Amino acid sequence: MTSAEIREKFLNFFKARGHAIVPSSSLIPDDPSVLLTTAGVQQFKKYYTDELNPMKDFGSRRVVSAQRCFRTTDIESVGDETHLTFFEMLGNFSFGEYFKAEAIAWGYEFLIKELGFAPERLSATYFDGDQETLAELKKYFPESKIKVAGKEDNFWGPTGKEGPCGPTAEFYVDGLEVWNLVFNEFFCHGSREQYLAGKAKLEKLKQPGVDTGMGLERLTAVLNGTMDVYQTDLLKSLFDKFGSRVIADHLRGSIFLIGDGVRPSNKGAGYVLRRLLRRVIALKKDIDFKAAVRQLAELLKNDGEILAVLEGERQQFLKTLERGLKKLKEYSLITAKDAFALYQSYGLPFEVIKEMAGAAAKDLRREDFEAEFKKHQEISRAGLEKKFGGHGLLLDTGELRASNEEELKKVLRLHTVTHLLQQALRDILGSEVKQAGSDITAERTRFDFTFNRKLTPEEIRRVEEIVNQKVSDDLPVNFEEMPLEEAKKSGALSFFKEKYPTRVKVYYIGDSLKSAYSKEFCGGPHVRRTSEIGNFKILKEESVGAGLRRLRATIDFGN
Repeated sequence: MTSAEIREKFLNFFKARGHAIVPSSSLIPDDPSVLLTTAGVQQFKKYYTDELNPMKDFGSRRVVSAQRCFRTTDIESVGDETHLTFFEMLGNFSFGEYFKAEAIAWGYEFLIKELGFAPERLSATYFDGDQETLAELKKYFPESKIKVAGKEDNFWGPTGKEGPCGPTAEFYVDGLEVWNLVFNEFFCHGSREQYLAGKAKLEKLKQPGVDTGMGLERLTAVLNGTMDVYQTDLLKSLFDKFGSRVIADHLRGSIFLIGDGVRPSNKGAGYVLRRLLRRVIALKKDIDFKAAVRQLAELLKNDGEILAVLEGERQQFLKTLERGLKKLKEYSLITAKDAFALYQSYGLPFEVIKEMAGAAAKDLRREDFEAEFKKHQEISRAGLEKKFGGHGLLLDTGELRASNEEELKKVLRLHTVTHLLQQALRDILGSEVKQAGSDITAERTRFDFTFNRKLTPEEIRRVEEIVNQKVSDDLPVNFEEMPLEEAKKSGALSFFKEKYPTRVKVYYIGDSLKSAYSKEFCGGPHVRRTSEIGNFKILKEESVGAGLRRLRATIDFGN
């Protein structure tokens, strides 16, 4: 049975039982407390607490979905037969309607009648003390096939910093977990980690609900008689092409992240993407990205843009990779501090250092590396807030890079002129121009934007003239912090497919937000007035993929 057939059977099974089919949401969640969508329940969290109304949005208090998910918690295990970063989660959900009896009955029925598993291959677990779940399981499983477990295994949630959670029943086939049925009875005021540590408060939900999750890749493997997810139709072609589970997983995950708007950077979801891609490139420098994208082309609408991002990251990383690997060989023992220095200087992610350094990295642990990363960010933030009025720029953001105060002054000027550049491009080329990425150093700004043809010399000249006129006008640069929806209504430009918190800063160039020449969602910082920038000059214009252009520009730092 193919993965597509299993997915269709699952959706139709629950549709026939009154569930509305809800499309997969983006891998970039609306929940600002998490980087990426990690579970099928992510998009439904607010329906369990009555913050949103399922009848209004779906026409039902029962829904079913096949949700694309991304988790990095098991990234160290990728390379074996069962672990993935990107996967698809099949799930059925009830918001205050049916509960344990129906969820367990339908789960068992689907596995036996729809997928054809023999009853003797199935077993189950339940949360210690949940007698109601145990009573329901006994209707379908002999007692010898039912085991009890503690909160680490059979109490699930929440996703993010807080949310719905509850005890679970888990279904196994031949001893391998395939389906997790979560009975959301509580709202957890704290994260899952805090709950496990006894530091989170549980509050009873007014209406209990159901949240189930079954990994499509693992289910497909078990159903087809293999314990290797890389032998399923979802991954086999990539695995056969590149001969590596790590490459197959990381490439597939990267392609879907890019497809949902994530771009490589040194922060947030962009950092996750960069880690994956650089591990792939380090393992296989000449990897055929075009072939990988082609394998998934039927699922993607923006394959040209995706390929441009992949190739762009390769070009950027290869410039420093050889020097980094050469430096790596000089170490007989690599500490977390050494690893972070290698990351800073050569862009080598933790995974690449760990794999390439061999015995020298045998004692290197991710948590120590991440601690060094966090310490660096805190030092950077403290220093810059003191110097630049609390705007909170980090030295290692994906967009702005500087290593000392003198460089930072240049970066601020280039950062502000990049805002002017985007608006000038829209003035000349039209509103189809949207930022698709940027990188600012102390020497130049690099600005990627959506546009479907090469700019003419006359268009470049006119863009330069507009920017330099705004510099000459000595316009003030300010910001306002406001709710996200209010910021959207202000007409401020936002980064391509970026996800923002509930309150944002809008930087504007002009006398007021309403009359400003340029206004964008931005964390800052910037110069105080445009006259501080200096003369602006476009150095180069080029294509970086279908529908994507790149400008490299600088300013006269002598002014």
